[in-house]
Amino acid sequence: MTNEELQIFKKQLEGMKESINADVERTLDTLTSQSGNIPDPNDRASMESDLSFELRIRERERRLGEKIDEALARISDGSYGVCTGCGQDISIQRLQARPVTELCIECKTKQEQREKEQGR
Repeated sequence: MTNEELQIFKKQLEGMKESINADVERTLDTLTSQSGNIPDPNDRASMESDLSFELRIRERERRLGEKIDEALARISDGSYGVCTGCGQDISIQRLQARPVTELCIECKTKQEQREKEQGR
């Protein structure tokens, strides 16, 4: 992979991280601005349901943020774009589709098949 391609992926990953951080800030602002006194049980249930959904999304984004940090570290140490399963290069198309990936499509397919078989 060329240095130019690495820089493109680095910028993309940094942009993803900034977007996640902005979403977290927006959620925190919403949580701190909401009034805690909602007398109507239906309104309170709706608000709690919305909050629960929002927190699940933030948890998923937190895990994605960790993967982004790991991908940025791989860019720094020179191992970005190399499959951790087989050691072969990960295709540019795969990295464009999933820039945080650690596995080439073949190794990911095998991993998913193993997971499916274990789930039976």
